[in-house]
Amino acid sequence: MELFRKIRLGNGRAILQRKVARLKREIRYSDFADVSSIGIVWDASNISEFPVLSRFHQKMQDAKIDVKIFGYFPGLVLPDQYTAIRYLICIRKDELTKLYLPDSREATLFINTPFDVLIDINLNNELPLSYVSGLSKARLKVGLFEKEATSQPFDIMIEMTPPIDIEGYLSQAIHYLKMIKSKTKKRFNN
Repeated sequence: MELFRKIRLGNGRAILQRKVARLKREIRYSDFADVSSIGIVWDASNISEFPVLSRFHQKMQDAKIDVKIFGYFPGLVLPDQYTAIRYLICIRKDELTKLYLPDSREATLFINTPFDVLIDINLNNELPLSYVSGLSKARLKVGLFEKEATSQPFDIMIEMTPPIDIEGYLSQAIHYLKMIKSKTKKRFNN
């Protein structure tokens, strides 16, 4: 069964690479003060990280920034902590295609939302999350730098030494976003 899983994952990654290569998006960012929405893509398999994301969500809400989190949980039943939370969309294993690509209305809506900033917290390189980050219509994408990666969908990459603490990672992402300042919105074609 592991052989078939590897083949299906490889086929899913190939589909994602083709879609990302055809993707046309305009990268726009001027100043963190202009940010009104942040999308976060997160591997929800580590339940202990959720309080960190909740605190980050509250901190951004206090700054009048709307935060939506898209999570992937590899099980069939979501943990109680993930249910009935308006800012968290969490898909499960049964909401994936045979090639491990998201197959849900929620994933499509998240991908098509033009967030001012998307922050990728996909530390285990889960294909469903890479798919959402890669195809996201976010204006600016932030992610971890990976030496072995053949292609990265990110506009800003942060290099951190493992093990990665997501609180520190989010803090670094916001720090670098606050450093970028421009009198006009920067536009780049990707």
